[in-house]
Amino acid sequence: MSTEDWLNLAGGICIALGSLLGLVAAVGLVRLPDSLNRMHAASKPQSLGIVIICIGLGLILREPVAWSMLALVAVLQLLTTPTASQMISRSAYRTGQYRRDLQFADESEEDASRSEHRGL
Repeated sequence: MSTEDWLNLAGGICIALGSLLGLVAAVGLVRLPDSLNRMHAASKPQSLGIVIICIGLGLILREPVAWSMLALVAVLQLLTTPTASQMISRSAYRTGQYRRDLQFADESEEDASRSEHRGL
């Protein structure tokens, strides 16, 4: 097998693994009980999955323009997904849209009460 064949094989494996992580994130969104758990499932495997898919596509395409575009996609994904997940989870916490019986500790309760006191 030539080098191009090995790169295509490695790229295909990376795309398959990234797609599997995206599937795990989708199953987590459907199966987990409340919004806080769902946001965790949505952000962690999905972010890693898109990065692995970008690596796989880069290995298959092997062009500098493609690598730069895929790197931009991966970086923006790693910057925006955790931030969006944090904001959605914070909103769900503040509006009480989560199951309190699943929480072991509530470190945010004191912060939330201070924010309400200040009118934030």
